[in-house]
Amino acid sequence: MTAGKRIEIMDTTLRDGEQTSSVSFLPSEKLQIAKLLLDELKVDRIEVASARVSDGELAGVQKITHWAAEKGYLDRVEVLGFVDTPASVDWLLKAGAKVMNLLTKGSLNHLTHQLKKTPEQHFEDIQKSIEYAQENGIDINVYLEDWSNGMRNSPEYTIDLIAFLTTQPVKRIMLPDTLGLLSPEETKTYFIQITTEFPNTHFDFHAHNDYDLSIANVMEAIMHGASGIHTTVNGLGERAGNAPLESVVAVIKDFTDLEIGVKEQKIYRVSKLVEQFSGQHIPANKPVVGENVFTQTAGIHADGDNKKNLYFNDLLPERFGRQRKYALGKTSGKANILKNLEELGISLEQDELTKVTQRIIELGDKKERVTTEDLPYIISDVLQNNSISKNIHIEGYHMTHSKGLKPSVQLRLNIYGKSYDATATGDGQYDSFMRAIKKIYKSRKRQLPKLIDYHVSIPPGGKTDAFVETVITWDYGKIFKTKGLDPDQTVAAMMATEKMLNIVESFNQTPTKEESKFYGNEYRAVAG
Repeated sequence: MTAGKRIEIMDTTLRDGEQTSSVSFLPSEKLQIAKLLLDELKVDRIEVASARVSDGELAGVQKITHWAAEKGYLDRVEVLGFVDTPASVDWLLKAGAKVMNLLTKGSLNHLTHQLKKTPEQHFEDIQKSIEYAQENGIDINVYLEDWSNGMRNSPEYTIDLIAFLTTQPVKRIMLPDTLGLLSPEETKTYFIQITTEFPNTHFDFHAHNDYDLSIANVMEAIMHGASGIHTTVNGLGERAGNAPLESVVAVIKDFTDLEIGVKEQKIYRVSKLVEQFSGQHIPANKPVVGENVFTQTAGIHADGDNKKNLYFNDLLPERFGRQRKYALGKTSGKANILKNLEELGISLEQDELTKVTQRIIELGDKKERVTTEDLPYIISDVLQNNSISKNIHIEGYHMTHSKGLKPSVQLRLNIYGKSYDATATGDGQYDSFMRAIKKIYKSRKRQLPKLIDYHVSIPPGGKTDAFVETVITWDYGKIFKTKGLDPDQTVAAMMATEKMLNIVESFNQTPTKEESKFYGNEYRAVAG
């Protein structure tokens, strides 16, 4: 029976998680993570280091134990130690720690080839380490390194070791799938075997994720007798990493009647801090903490959510301190856009919403993802377009920008149905574009306004694929501004300029005689 049983969560981000390739936390970073894990997230225990590693490791542990002693958490801070009496215990005493997780050999293969000792010799050495720790006020948990291989290939030895440890003053026996090789069926079988034989012993399970089975194995372990689970934030760890804290918490809460003390709402905050300190980017599709996992992309999903939360499951983002988002792009549709507008407190008329939707689809073809932060820029761009007659548009262009050569542009501008071509070089791509425009307008005997300000901005977030909004201020006897929006900065400026040309044309009211022939009856109807 598991109903009401409490499962301990021991997080080893600061020890096993730091074994991730290229990850090394500073002592001050270790302290901040430890504080969040114990004070905010409320995990039961944390493993913070391996004994005897370095002076930096010692400094980090001392910072944590000093803080933990003041908070009354010292018995929840653990350090990995070795069967090396008295070295590891002495290191813990210097570090101010009170709990040692003693690393023993859980398979005959490791014992024979790594330590080159008999089981009897190893058991005797373990007993000496435990006795010395006890004499110095250090509590002991014991790891059985390579336990999963031991159960597969040398079960008699591994069971003998567990039997021996149950005679010792040991709080917990910790069973690692060191190489991440177990199947869920094996995990179930081995836990039934040992918990049946040792029903009063506290067993922790320490899963690795080499076959992407760590969470499935955790589920089998807790349903068949494990009393504690080891995790790391974001699944950090050697090779494919450890069982991710965020997924372990979610599956225990949603698929079992077991109890845990972890505060789900703090998970995302801790996850992002660990991402920052570790330099290990969280995959966008990683369950619970990935950027995309609470983002609906297809418009049909947003529509279903509007009607009866048809695309919700139990993994509600609010549980983890997050919010559901509705992606904007070529597949999003009006329902997604409405959800984002609601978030911003904006309402649009139906025709405006249609045009905004169309503009997002166009932009989505150019850019992988349109964000909520982009939306005000897009709306502003569309609404300004709405208010301007489009008698003039850029029909085509070709730009070059090469080192040692001046940028150049070939431009085709359509004015009242007639096409004008011009080529120009300049000090930059936009300067080349403007010089080509001036050539065309000189042939039309028309004056262009003076550019008096040119401002570029991107939506919050600062990513290199962000949309660029260019706002240009013009002087044509009166001051006015135009905006352009595009992933490409030069194109955004060109779009703002195209709007300027149409506004200036509205000031002049009439096309040239030659242009009106191209514009024909349609122009006369508008002008009439």
